[in-house]
Amino acid sequence: MISTSSRTGEASSLNRDAPSTDLVEARAWVLHIQTKLHQWVKNDPSQRFDDLFNLVCHPTTLAVAWDRVKSNAGSRTAGVDGQTKYHIEHRRGGADALLKEIRTTLKERTFRPNLVRQRGIPKAGGKVRYLGIPTVST
Repeated sequence: MISTSSRTGEASSLNRDAPSTDLVEARAWVLHIQTKLHQWVKNDPSQRFDDLFNLVCHPTTLAVAWDRVKSNAGSRTAGVDGQTKYHIEHRRGGADALLKEIRTTLKERTFRPNLVRQRGIPKAGGKVRYLGIPTVST
């Protein structure tokens, strides 16, 4: 569970009311947590958060992250792993299996991000702008 000390010294739990399945509620919960964290830091820039790791690994947070990734137009373009959102949802066992795998690797601290696929885009004057295409999954 995420806990942080407030100015008054009381502990506050961030994971206690996390929704489990409804994506609308999940988005609202993640936004609520982000807003709380932002407000705490804004009020006290020296504020320390002892355990954000559990928030990142929380199934609700991962579900919202997957929803954001798959809604990006870039999710139709394969990265160095050759996978797109279609591949994950229809051939790899579904998003739930992917999120479970990611959560496990995060909790075991064995997660290693993949390389970013780079493509050069020609610009005026012979210059090249490099575009990074990240992987959809691990």
